[in-house]
Amino acid sequence: MGAPTAWVASSTTDLDRAAVLLHAFNTEYDDPTPAPPVLAQRLTALTAEDEVIVLLARAAENAPAEGVAVLRIHASVWSLASEAYLAELYVSPDLRGQGLGRALLALALDTGRENGADYAMVVTSADDVSAQFAYRAAGFRTTEGEGGPELIAFERDL
Repeated sequence: MGAPTAWVASSTTDLDRAAVLLHAFNTEYDDPTPAPPVLAQRLTALTAEDEVIVLLARAAENAPAEGVAVLRIHASVWSLASEAYLAELYVSPDLRGQGLGRALLALALDTGRENGADYAMVVTSADDVSAQFAYRAAGFRTTEGEGGPELIAFERDL
């Protein structure tokens, strides 16, 4: 098996596969999720409007994508540069630990930089230790700035 490869989704086939993977992600964690065709339509609209950048990864050439990430680039309040928010990152369970997540993270950071971002953030749950390990290995920290106070994420339904 060769090294994993990651790429920016650019075709209907790519976005359809991303939708299947995102559906599997939410299903795995018992979160509500639209059906893959609905997700594919949403991804198509969001990518066409430059609201998100969808990334895919596969374990080997000609293998199907088994990893997906969704990146949002938006203007920063604190800088003239943009910020990159890694909204989603998922690798199929049977391929975890084989570098797909690392490939997606590397591409997400590169894509953020290429789109003018000077800062990236991601949120994960306190019990997802493997995701925390991966994000730390990619240089993310849990503090506001180097040596700053510990960060805590909050969310609520509206």
